[in-house]
Amino acid sequence: MIAFLGQGRMGVPMARRLSEAGHKTTTWRRGTGVTPAAAVDGADLVITMLRDPAAVREVLASALPGLRPGVTVVEMSTIGPEAVHELRELLPPEVNLVDAPVLGSVAPAADGTLTVLAGGDVSGCREVLEVFGTVRELGPLGAGAAMKIAVMSALVPAQVLLAETFAYGQAHGIDRDALADVLSGTPLGALAERLRAPAPETRYALGLAAKDLGLAAWPGASLAGAASERLREAEAAGLGERDVTAIAEHVSPAPPKSRAVPLNPPTVPATNGFYSHAVRVGDMLYVSGQAAFDEQGELVGEGSMTAQAEHVFGCLSRILADQGATFDDIAFLRTYLVDMDQRMEYGQVRRKYITGTPPASTTVEVSRLFMPGLLLEMDAIVALPAAR
Repeated sequence: MIAFLGQGRMGVPMARRLSEAGHKTTTWRRGTGVTPAAAVDGADLVITMLRDPAAVREVLASALPGLRPGVTVVEMSTIGPEAVHELRELLPPEVNLVDAPVLGSVAPAADGTLTVLAGGDVSGCREVLEVFGTVRELGPLGAGAAMKIAVMSALVPAQVLLAETFAYGQAHGIDRDALADVLSGTPLGALAERLRAPAPETRYALGLAAKDLGLAAWPGASLAGAASERLREAEAAGLGERDVTAIAEHVSPAPPKSRAVPLNPPTVPATNGFYSHAVRVGDMLYVSGQAAFDEQGELVGEGSMTAQAEHVFGCLSRILADQGATFDDIAFLRTYLVDMDQRMEYGQVRRKYITGTPPASTTVEVSRLFMPGLLLEMDAIVALPAAR
C-alpha cells in the first residue's frame, strides 16, 4: 500500500496516477481530521509532496508512530539537500529514505511526463516513480534535491529577467508580441512565450518560486538573490498564489508620473465604483478610507475593534505592497473611531504593524461611519520609494 501525504496542485494528479496504475493508494491532506500517523499505518511506501521543509518535517514527525520498520519514504517536495539530510536524522534507521523532487507542473503531473530527480537507493521504489515520468538516478541521498534547486536557480531568475525585459520594451514603446517573436528565435524562446501573456491558471505558484529561490541562496548567488527579492515583493503584493508568470505583471513599468493614477489592487475587496482605493501622484500615494468589509460588501468582525482593525491594517498593507512600499513609508495616518474608549484595542493592533518611528497621525471620534456596525476607518498619505 502507498500513502501519499499532500494533496495540493501537484499531489492530487500524482496520487490519481498511482491509483490508475493499479497501486492501492491512500491520501492525506491537512484539515481532514486524520493524523499523518494513521494515514501511513500499514503502508509499504510513503510519498510526501508538501510546500516546504518545515511542512515536511512537521508531517513526517507526526507520522513517525505509524511508520513500520522497512517502509520507504520518498520525499518529492522541493526542500533542498540540507533538509533531506535532516529528515534522515529524524527518521529511524530502519526506515528507508529517498529524495525524488520533480521537474514539471500540473499538466505533466496529470499525464505522467514529469522528470523525477532521484537521490539515494531507488531499487525498491523505481517502478512506482516511473508512474510519474522519467526517473533520473543522480547519486546518493540528497543528490535529487540538490539537482532540483540547481535547475530552479537558473529557470526562475530567467523568468524574472524576461519579465524585466518585457517591462523595458513596454517603457520604450516596443510591441509585446513583436518582442516575444524576436525572443522566440533565441535560447530563451520557450520562456519568453510563457511570459508573452501570463498564465490564467496556476501551474507553478509565484510563492513557491520565491520559496525555491530562497533555498538556493548562497554567497555567490547574486542573480538568484535579486530575482528572489523581486518575487518576494510580488508575493507581498498578493500574487503568491498566481502563476510565476505573473511576475511580468508585477514589474511592468508604472504609468507616467505627470498625472493622478487611480489604483485598485485585486488583493483588496473591490470598491463600490464611486472611489478608488488609492491614487498615486508622482511619488506620493493617497489611500482612501479603509474599513472592515469583505469582497461581498459584508461587515467583517462585527462588534470587535480588534478584528476590524486587523482587517483594515491588512488591506492597507496589501495596498502598500502593491506599490513596493511598507508601513515605514507612511507619512500621515488618520483614523476615525466611533468610540474613543476603544482606542486601546485599536492601538494594540496598530503597534503590530507600525513598529518603527511612527508617522504623523490624527485620531478622531465620529458619531457614525458609512456602514452600520463599522467601528473605525483609516486613510493614509504615503511617500513611495524612489525606485517606483
